[in-house]
Amino acid sequence: MIVYDLACAQEHRFEGWFASAEDYAQQRERSLVRCPLCDDDVIERRPSANVQVGRASAPSPAKTPTEPETATPAADNTQAEVLRMMRTMIEQSVDVGTAFPEEARKMHYDEAPARSIRGRASPEETVALRDEGIDVLSLPAILTRNLQ
Repeated sequence: MIVYDLACAQEHRFEGWFASAEDYAQQRERSLVRCPLCDDDVIERRPSANVQVGRASAPSPAKTPTEPETATPAADNTQAEVLRMMRTMIEQSVDVGTAFPEEARKMHYDEAPARSIRGRASPEETVALRDEGIDVLSLPAILTRNLQ
């Protein structure tokens, strides 16, 4: 198994696990390697900080009690956490399909009970909803399509 550090054209960084270098190349060529945040298929390998050394290295000096613990990069954790939260919100919402603009208006004008919904709206419908003071959020397709 090979683990590559990858990044899309929008600079979202993520890991990819592949059976071999050839497996990575074939999947990338078929646009199967995609950014989990924005669904971009323009992916590049990035240098990895995971270096394996063939011989033993010198032990690191002992930490003093006042020395802070080293944390993982905040940006990577933040992206992963945002992705988890967005997927949770999507799982807990009702898909109303193309009736989204109508359902959003009904809830906004108290004609229907408030609930978490998702669906499809054209760019024009989205602008009209925002002009009425209805908050809507466009989601990347990767978050809403069935990946199974």
